Amino acid sequence: MPKVLITTSSFNVTAAESLARLKQAGYEIATNPHGRKLSEDEVAALLGEDVVGMVAGTEPLTRRVLAGARGLKVVSRCGIGLDSVDLAAARELGIEVTNTPDAPSAAVAELTLGLMLDQLRRISQADRQIRAGQWKPLMGGLLAARTVGIVGYGRIGRRVARLVQAFGARLLATDPLGFEPDGIAEACALEPLLAQADIVTLHMPSPKGTGHFLNAARIGLMKRGAVLVNTARGDLVDEDALVQAIRDGRLGGAALDTYGKEPYTGPLAELPQVVLTAHMGSYAEESRGIMEREAADNLYKGLAARGLAGRAT
Repeated sequence: MPKVLITTSSFNVTAAESLARLKQAGYEIATNPHGRKLSEDEVAALLGEDVVGMVAGTEPLTRRVLAGARGLKVVSRCGIGLDSVDLAAARELGIEVTNTPDAPSAAVAELTLGLMLDQLRRISQADRQIRAGQWKPLMGGLLAARTVGIVGYGRIGRRVARLVQAFGARLLATDPLGFEPDGIAEACALEPLLAQADIVTLHMPSPKGTGHFLNAARIGLMKRGAVLVNTARGDLVDEDALVQAIRDGRLGGAALDTYGKEPYTGPLAELPQVVLTAHMGSYAEESRGIMEREAADNLYKGLAARGLAGRAT
């Protein structure tokens, strides 16, 4: 029996009509048994020769993984980024790769804004203190009085800029690929952005190679007392250097939704200046539903185009 594999750790299989159609066509629908992001070895083990298509999360679909999945024809990413997929290997192996670029943008952007406000108004910290029996109003700051630096000015970065603009903050933006000015954010090179921004928020794919994009040297360029927000990719940030910068008082704090290794259990969780969420940027019910349906539809259309399912509609 041919199989479709869903590796994203949270997916409402019953709500995706395209998956029901594949099941009716004789496909087995297999899901992630670990309930978290898969390692390279784990996804390789799940992609047997009978897996024809997959709805992918952010697990590493390396050349080794794709070459070992001899039956695989279509990879449908449930999300925006394709940096976890070796696209050159996929092309060589004849594997179609799609994504859902628009659906998660609003959800990730709104979480980013929420994390900024949480850091500035110390909401999570105040909540923890009250639960611990301590009543102490905490002094915060206004987003309107801050300079926000956006690193990566694509769909999500631009949406964050529009949200922050409503608060009256100054906006700086940089992108490795460059971008057309939109009248919202000022174009700025990376180093002066890091030096000027009170809040730096990351919205870019994983770095190529083995190093971190925001390494110790670049963290050292950030404005004293600045806050880092990362709702993009965990491997963008040198977490050890970030911990040290916060402990030393160079940075005022951080708010993170993604980590180098997940689930995260490291020293950032010990710092009161840090807010942590469990890689849930796209987990707004409305956006998630659209994203999952689009991913399932892309998978069905890809298989149908190869004559492996009914005609796509």
